[in-house]
Amino acid sequence: MSTPNKDIEKVEVRVKWDPSAFGEPANDLDIIAATYGADAPYGSPAYLVHFDSRSPDGTITLNRDSRTGQGFGFDEVMTLELDRLSDAYARVVVGVAIQQRDGHKTFGEIEHTAVQISEGYTSLAEDDFSRVASATAAVVAEFVRDASGTWGFRAAVRGFEGDPGSFAATMGSRSD
Repeated sequence: MSTPNKDIEKVEVRVKWDPSAFGEPANDLDIIAATYGADAPYGSPAYLVHFDSRSPDGTITLNRDSRTGQGFGFDEVMTLELDRLSDAYARVVVGVAIQQRDGHKTFGEIEHTAVQISEGYTSLAEDDFSRVASATAAVVAEFVRDASGTWGFRAAVRGFEGDPGSFAATMGSRSD
């Protein structure tokens, strides 16, 4: 799905899910942002932002990180200040990956998943991962800067099978 939203400045990506059942390994979902240079918007990411990291210039930060999904509301929150991002970058892809350290787990195996992407009080996209239930990770958003410097948004829920490391390396590849 795409939207005609233009001139995106500051975006928040939020993810929530239910904790695993008592005695089961924790459900751990992570938001990952990959930033691509203007000279290679589909090459390797210039840098990644995920748990325990932030962008070199502080424009992309993970404000909240949960390893269990416990708590009320959204468990993971990432802020992207696109209006402050250097002109050297033309594309940012955001995804959600399930940690696979305790065995193979898909979105369909985790109760009440949700992702919400908003700018201020305006919701840009919402999804529950049901259409990628057999995936272990998914791209959820793509932000692209046009020739005039204006950022545009495209909701892009695409599933991926694999671990978070291989997902992060390929999440920004061209989609069908």
